[in-house]
Amino acid sequence: MKKIVLILISISFVTQAQMIDEVAQIQKQWAIVNYQTVKDNKEDAFEKLSKVATQLVLDNPKNAHALIWEGIVYSTYAGVAGTFSAGKLAKIAKKSFEAAIEIDESALNGAAHTSLGVLYYKVPGWPLSFGSDKKAMKHLKKGLQLNPTGIDANYFYSEFLYDEKDEYAEAKTHATIAKNATPRPTRPVADEGRKAEIQILIAKIDKELAD
Repeated sequence: MKKIVLILISISFVTQAQMIDEVAQIQKQWAIVNYQTVKDNKEDAFEKLSKVATQLVLDNPKNAHALIWEGIVYSTYAGVAGTFSAGKLAKIAKKSFEAAIEIDESALNGAAHTSLGVLYYKVPGWPLSFGSDKKAMKHLKKGLQLNPTGIDANYFYSEFLYDEKDEYAEAKTHATIAKNATPRPTRPVADEGRKAEIQILIAKIDKELAD
């Protein structure tokens, strides 16, 4: 019996190591497509990456990390897809994030909450889609609670506050936290791209605060 248990534990560790590597590959490829691929080629590149992400989830349906990255790929894909496809892709992303939250809401420092919050404020509201500023605020705040100094959690909360048009001072606070976030050694391309977006956001916030 002990031998069987040990074998099962060993298999579990190997599977988890493989999972981490596969998720890391999707993270890396997502950053390349999102930040380094020319605009005309992005939709096709995201379509290919979405198939990889979906297959990983099909093979590991209870893995929150895989679900989060499936959601991130589909939500970003929706942002570059045509109007007809964007709504469907956003709904797939929403389901992925919700499934990840049910399994482990703290996975990847609460990335599912932050990403779901972004979806809620980026997509149109009823009757066109499921967009909701109230739900966006709820999930973005939860993402911040789980990762208070994270670059993405603070950037997206700042962007949301900026879009609300009367929260510029608080938006500047969170944008500054995002700007000063500790670099992620395994995600240099994503960090460089996000830092550039943060600088643009801060410039827009400063302009509003100066007026």
